Amino acid sequence: MTDNLQTNKQKIHQLSQALYNFEPATVKKHLVGLFADDAKVQLCFPFENLHAGIGLFEQALLPLSQSIPDLERRDTIIISGPTDKGEQWVGCCGYYCGTFTHPWLDIPATGHMVSMRFHEFYKFEHGKVVEFQGIWDIPELMMQANAWPMVPSLGREWHVPGPASQDGLSLEPWDKRLAQHAQQVVTDMCVALGNYATGGVEAMQLDKYWHPRCSWYGPSGIGTARTVAGFRNWHQIPFLNGLPDRVGDPHAGHVFADGNYTGFTAWPGMHMTVSGSGWLGIAPGNQKITMRSLDFWRVEGDLIRENWVLIDMLSVYDQLGVDVLARMREFNKARY
Repeated sequence: MTDNLQTNKQKIHQLSQALYNFEPATVKKHLVGLFADDAKVQLCFPFENLHAGIGLFEQALLPLSQSIPDLERRDTIIISGPTDKGEQWVGCCGYYCGTFTHPWLDIPATGHMVSMRFHEFYKFEHGKVVEFQGIWDIPELMMQANAWPMVPSLGREWHVPGPASQDGLSLEPWDKRLAQHAQQVVTDMCVALGNYATGGVEAMQLDKYWHPRCSWYGPSGIGTARTVAGFRNWHQIPFLNGLPDRVGDPHAGHVFADGNYTGFTAWPGMHMTVSGSGWLGIAPGNQKITMRSLDFWRVEGDLIRENWVLIDMLSVYDQLGVDVLARMREFNKARY
């Protein structure tokens, strides 16, 4: 199994290199060869379900490259590992970047370099990708184009960095001991978060699992928070106030680890009702929604030092009856 994990990770490294030196024919060839013909491909709103590798190329990557002709993909984390169910996944995150010269999804072009964060997860069977889940931080691109039409973020909006330890792209063989430790720390933390419903904030024991200088890198629209206090102020308190019945089960998704990193993917991974004080500036209407969240954690010792989180924010707004892309077009009419 260890050899398979290493081979799977190497294949995504090779895909990353093809996307770094983006040439349409080469990228298309890589994707068609990498994905099974019947692979399940799920990309964030508004793309949703695509047909295997060819759909991911023709409907998502190719149009993006036509709007950003010097498109580069820059990975900061690539990890591979088995889940408790024996599935083999590779998870990666980083940026698509380049010069934004033509509108994309009606986002106005800037003529300047832009970057759009991504989290992508690939499930392998017999050397082929049979399932893909990906979130691109489209709101981040809107913000760089001064075209974001929704509420401002509570956290810090900036260019989220790669790991402080600079080891997110390691090709070292899978280490069972390290991986199990990193996964256990994260799983125990996630289980403790679920104690909020019966024991409140204290029952979540955040200080037990998070480093005093932890960084939580949320999606654009929420932003980055520093330290446990920052995490609580800029994400957790507004989140729990607006979605008090939120339910997330770390065992219901796909959890795997590699070295000091743990990845989690689910489509969706949480269920909740928008009530309480509302969320994202939208008044509570008791709407039931789901949430797609693809996450990476880096463990130092026995504590979580960094956490990269992408939520499909446009899908959340869509479930609430808000067409962000249509609102953006109205918001930016005078620019066309």
